[in-house]
Amino acid sequence: MMQLTSEHQALRETILKWIHKDINPNIEAWEEQGQYPAHQVIKQMANLGLLGLDKPQAFGGMGLDYSYSAVLAMALGDIHCGGVPMSIGVHTDMATPALAKHGSDSLRKEFLEPAIAGDMLACLGVSEVGGGSDVASITTQARKDGDDYIIDGGKMWTTNGCQADFCVVLANTSAGQVHKNKSLIVVPMNTKGVQVAKKIQKMGMDSSDTAQLYFDSVRVPQRYRIGHEGMGFMYQMEQFQIERLWAGFCAVGSIRSLIQYTIDYTRQREVFGKPILEHQWVHFRLAELKAEIDMLETTCWAAAEKIVHQQDATELATVAKLKAGRLQRVCTDALVQMWGGMGYAEGRISRAYRDGRLSSIGGGADEVMLQILCKFMGIFPKN
Repeated sequence: MMQLTSEHQALRETILKWIHKDINPNIEAWEEQGQYPAHQVIKQMANLGLLGLDKPQAFGGMGLDYSYSAVLAMALGDIHCGGVPMSIGVHTDMATPALAKHGSDSLRKEFLEPAIAGDMLACLGVSEVGGGSDVASITTQARKDGDDYIIDGGKMWTTNGCQADFCVVLANTSAGQVHKNKSLIVVPMNTKGVQVAKKIQKMGMDSSDTAQLYFDSVRVPQRYRIGHEGMGFMYQMEQFQIERLWAGFCAVGSIRSLIQYTIDYTRQREVFGKPILEHQWVHFRLAELKAEIDMLETTCWAAAEKIVHQQDATELATVAKLKAGRLQRVCTDALVQMWGGMGYAEGRISRAYRDGRLSSIGGGADEVMLQILCKFMGIFPKN
């Protein structure tokens, strides 16, 4: 595992202090409202220097290596819901990495710099009604008209879509091969023809707004394209490494926090004449869950080290994403059982059970992760 420094620890303490003071006391209200004040929260983060940890200094970032962003992702797991950290993660690690790495200086000045300053909220438009994890099948089109693109289509499951200031949209910009005909384009959400069709109701992640978007003859300048035309699929696959690893790190932080929360509860609650924690099945199971999380964390840091050294982390990030989704399901189920009726009632544990289910779907379903791993093993079927 990577050796973390006192600077990493100081960063973690800053994040946790902010979470406990300004975020967790508001979670219940935000969950009930079905949306959290994203602009207010990201501005708080910007003031603490948390939004551009590994982004270029020329555009307001800190210019640090990826390990600092990993510390942020894990610490966000201490937030008492899944929706707020996911929304933040979309802004920092899902919608802006390609912009930061491949965007022109003028594009980064216009959109990345205010995103890092907390003045603009980002969302990512990849999934569609007919194409979620199958990114190659998207149908949104961007045709050239003079110096502009005219975009028609729609996006689904867009986290931050109801509040975002700009969306990084993956669209087909030619009729070529499906892996070579797509581009990532920044689309300001106040552009004529952009419509938030509806806010989607979900089984969990209540405080995170999720939108269905329509694009009806949306005109944006071609200079809003990120990098080279036709490279959008590859940029998005690269961006997925960061997104999926973020999911792994955040899951580690979340489940560790929930395990400790459950230890505190089971130490105090008595059944059959002694604390629940003293029953062998309970403390053995908690130890087993911790062992699983330790292994996930080790995998995450191995992947992070590859990213820091600019090596391909696809395989390890895929393993981390797969196991994060599985463990959030297994661990929260076990913890609900330890809490009994209190775990089934509304509260932090039942919320974690509902929120965590998304991890095996969003950002690439478990089955897609297994497909990717099969390719690395050389056993992916050709037909």
